[in-house]
Amino acid sequence: MKAIYLDCFSGVSGNMLLGAFLQAGVPESYLRDELHKLPLAGEYVLHVDAVQKAGIHACYADVRLSAGGHGHVHRTMRSIRARIEDSTLSEAVKQKSIAVFEHLAKAEGKVHGTRADEVAFHEIGAVDSLVDIVGAAICLDYLDIERIFVSKINTGSGFVPCGHGTMPVPAPATAELLIGWETYQKGDHELTTPTGAAILRTLAEQEESLPKGFLTERIAYGAGTWDLDVPNVVRLFLGTYEGERKRAFCVLETNIDDMNPQIYGYLYERLLEAGAQDVWTTSIYMKKSRPAVKLSVLCDDAHRDTCVGIVFSETTTAGIRVLPLEARLEASRRMAVAETRYGAVSCKVCAWDGHISNVSVEYEDCRRLAEENGVPLKIVQREAMKEICTRLGE
Repeated sequence: MKAIYLDCFSGVSGNMLLGAFLQAGVPESYLRDELHKLPLAGEYVLHVDAVQKAGIHACYADVRLSAGGHGHVHRTMRSIRARIEDSTLSEAVKQKSIAVFEHLAKAEGKVHGTRADEVAFHEIGAVDSLVDIVGAAICLDYLDIERIFVSKINTGSGFVPCGHGTMPVPAPATAELLIGWETYQKGDHELTTPTGAAILRTLAEQEESLPKGFLTERIAYGAGTWDLDVPNVVRLFLGTYEGERKRAFCVLETNIDDMNPQIYGYLYERLLEAGAQDVWTTSIYMKKSRPAVKLSVLCDDAHRDTCVGIVFSETTTAGIRVLPLEARLEASRRMAVAETRYGAVSCKVCAWDGHISNVSVEYEDCRRLAEENGVPLKIVQREAMKEICTRLGE
């Protein structure tokens, strides 16, 4: 599977990631065309330059407000979600972008004592960060990246001005996002921004060094703003990863017979957002033949305590069983695109032991195209499946 490893010895920010992706092979014209699908016409200008950072040739991507822009507009999470959902970006890009912003909203909300949907983003919610986050999702989609690994993160130190005054480095939202991750503070500047931290926290997993089974094909550098004694760049290793996951998994189980069933939908969302791999319920009978539900949550050890806390706080249970898993086998996965007469459909291709094991078409893409073209959903799904299977020789 396609993977990247991010070496964050000089921090990470949204624009540093964009620069690294561009140098790694994402065409600048493609990125610009995709970003134009966001309803931000005339609000920004994207500058891309080749620069030298302490002797390293890097790509610097800088989002600047245009003369007709609105300055650092304060936007709520609700309005940001609407902007992304109303765009014509692919569903995969929309989902990644919204997930990153939701992590930002939760971190900011916790810091400032505000509900996530009502958080008024300042620097983070401005046009530059919308472009950085959505741009990163576009680049990951273009490169077909399935796994993102990241090194120990240098956050920098000192103080930084922001909309709420002068804040310590790492900024409170950055510190909140990196709870449980290995970080260190070296340098007198803000090297890791909330935007960069949110992208990594949402989409990446931490590894001390290049993981076993990672084969590097290309190295790229995305430049930051500072001129320091060390190169202010993020180093991106692009390659393939065929190693096994090192994470230990478990299943959390509990039987519930006295809870409003409306809560389960909300509970599913909270657990999946908190890092659960899967959540499901099974109808069972308890003592005295009482109908009940067995709640099951698949998670890794890193997210177990968080998921346990959510189950205790959101349900009526008084006890949870923890069932360790000996192993969790995963087929390799990659995304492909089926070009149908109704439009493009994202497809997931899974392989095991060198052979294709399953092909599926993305429901949201098919649903959107069915609505736009006024045809039955099953027709779009059938044509997309036929086209992708023909491409794969299946």
